[in-house]
Amino acid sequence: MDTAHKIKVVNQYIQAVSTLDLDLIREIYASNATVEDPVGSPRHEGIDAILAFYGRIKGVGVTLALKDTPKCAGNAVAFPFTATIGPTVMDIIDVFEFNEDGKVLSMKAYWGPENRK
Repeated sequence: MDTAHKIKVVNQYIQAVSTLDLDLIREIYASNATVEDPVGSPRHEGIDAILAFYGRIKGVGVTLALKDTPKCAGNAVAFPFTATIGPTVMDIIDVFEFNEDGKVLSMKAYWGPENRK
């Protein structure tokens, strides 16, 4: 899979979470994908659990913004971004691993309390 596809998916993800577009989130993820956000917390397995996870932020007003160019290697991409929720800004790094169809098979989010501003 080429770099352009991975970066396109990252941009779609930033848009989907910022606008809570669950249809776009469904399009990005594989049906058997997993989300671990943050790493070390229980994983959300399968598209229904993933959509429920993102659906919980409805009404919270989360806005994501890339901080730097996504970094691609193999079937993965890592990207730093900020998540703004009201007055709180968090620095986060997400890592996507893709399946052979170009869908996100695994998402891991790296952040903790020390990443809040």
